[in-house]
Amino acid sequence: MTWRKLIPALFDVFRDGRMPMKFAIIAVGRSAFSDTQLRRRFLDGVNRFSPKGKAENAAWENFSGHVTYQQGDYTDPAMYMHLAKKCANLDQDWREKSVRIFHMATPPDLFTVIPKMLAATGLNRDRKRERIVVEKPVGRDLDSARKLNCALTENFDESQIFRLDHYLGKEPVRNILAFRFANPLFEPIWNRRYVDYVTITVAETVGVGHRGGYYDKSGALRDMMQNHLMQLLCLVAMEPMVSFDADEIRNKKVDVLHAVRRITPRDVRRCAVRGQYGKGCVQGQNVRGYRKEDDVSSHSKTETFAALKLFVDNWRWQGVPFISARANAWHGRFRKWPSNFVRYRMRPSRPNPDTIGNRPG
Repeated sequence: MTWRKLIPALFDVFRDGRMPMKFAIIAVGRSAFSDTQLRRRFLDGVNRFSPKGKAENAAWENFSGHVTYQQGDYTDPAMYMHLAKKCANLDQDWREKSVRIFHMATPPDLFTVIPKMLAATGLNRDRKRERIVVEKPVGRDLDSARKLNCALTENFDESQIFRLDHYLGKEPVRNILAFRFANPLFEPIWNRRYVDYVTITVAETVGVGHRGGYYDKSGALRDMMQNHLMQLLCLVAMEPMVSFDADEIRNKKVDVLHAVRRITPRDVRRCAVRGQYGKGCVQGQNVRGYRKEDDVSSHSKTETFAALKLFVDNWRWQGVPFISARANAWHGRFRKWPSNFVRYRMRPSRPNPDTIGNRPG
């Protein structure tokens, strides 16, 4: 996550001139790295994954000078004491108190450990300047999610906790609210009278890659469906907000979730599909089947494809199906429905509807 997502994103913010003059990135891990080795590794990630392309030498030298590495065990109190000392030294050098963001880009089993260790070292006391970020998976099921939330709230105030869904940072996702509520063409017809169905599709041509060990314990439903795709469904289906306040947006999303019709065991076959990719060809390249991927059981029943048909039972969307689908190693287009599509019944009395689609580039 750090190599592929976080550092390329932070470097792009730096290139845009939106980083503060005084900042530091302290990477913490168990592996033995020097600062130079880590920076070289991060540069490779930027050159591979940054949307803005490869790093310019001068810009990278300037940025990477703010990046350091600290090796240690996540369960060792001494490591956190050393981290606290580094933070204090930065405040002293900068002659001001810094905002500290502890981003847990770690294996999920450490999500309950790190907050406790940070709190024991006093790195949670300033509610205005110290924050903690947790990404998916927020638990494997309801009980483990509750356990994780207890670990977070016992050691940090709720105002300090950021449960991050990085998918919401994608530009097309950020534009959904503006597309809906600031568009006089679509908002008046954004309801069951005119919308035939909605599809939300996340299909990747790559397989699980090096994430086989993690993916085989989660699958498409846990990895994407119950977080990223449900967030997209909420943005598409939610009612207009009074403001862009975080709590207001959250409340409108929760209203949607409360209105989603439960799928009974009897309806599963009609509303859900699961699958797993096999050996084949994607974009002219031969790919191995999921069960042949590294760290994946040869008898795995974990799904790499999942699709759900959901209904939002409120006045705006009653009877309109929302079809959400997630696929890895997808060879092409879906046969029965298009990607990311809102189908309109422009004249309900006519049997042949016009359609308006929005496909990602």
